[in-house]
Amino acid sequence: MTKILLVEDDVFFQKFYTSKLKEEGMEVYTASNGEEGLQKAREIIPSLIILDIIMPKKDGFEMLKDMSQDSTLKKIPVIIFSTLGQEEDVKKAKQLGALDYVDKSSFDFANLKAKIMNIIGRSTPS
Repeated sequence: MTKILLVEDDVFFQKFYTSKLKEEGMEVYTASNGEEGLQKAREIIPSLIILDIIMPKKDGFEMLKDMSQDSTLKKIPVIIFSTLGQEEDVKKAKQLGALDYVDKSSFDFANLKAKIMNIIGRSTPS
């Protein structure tokens, strides 16, 4: 089963997308900040991480940076999931290892699902 880790501090987005992903048959874990996200990622080794940028304690950029220095975590694909759509933010996230970007404020679940399927379809199962 596909394990998704959703790292998102907004409870509404967390509940909405967790529910949608579970409807698609995915196993969903959540974390509310980057510190908790790193801890959960090490525990469950998800198939994919959906990562917000603006969060308390440790933001998405810091989490990506920490992941890149961990031999296990750096192999996990990451989709940035944020309202920060400025080109420089998306570029910075991709330079830190993120594979794609989804604007969470658009509520375009079909787009998010397509990106997830594209990434997990080409990643090797662990």
